[in-house]
Amino acid sequence: MTDGPNRPWGRYEVLQDLPTHKVKAIWVDPGKRLSYQRHKHRSEHWYIVYGTAEVVLNDVSSILQSGDTVTVQANELHRIGNVGKVPMCFIEVQTGTYFGEDDIERIQDDYGRDEDAK
Repeated sequence: MTDGPNRPWGRYEVLQDLPTHKVKAIWVDPGKRLSYQRHKHRSEHWYIVYGTAEVVLNDVSSILQSGDTVTVQANELHRIGNVGKVPMCFIEVQTGTYFGEDDIERIQDDYGRDEDAK
């Protein structure tokens, strides 16, 4: 297990990193959200562990609670945020052909990282 760097929205920890998949535990602070993004080389499968998440998938928003899941296919636009008052945690399982952090195309970012990822 390896800790990822802190992010402006919270933090993540890599639980497993293999050629076939990558697994992360991700904590999102209240009122924060990840960038609206897509990936060319991987799909992501999310399981909400605790907290209240707002998920946007191809411009459609939904609220998820503990035990809910969502699958994001490669090239789908997506975002997850914490709309609750306590930290939100989810498990992300990445599958595909490449799992590097540089496979992020940011469409919109609350923290000014849009240009950094292009």
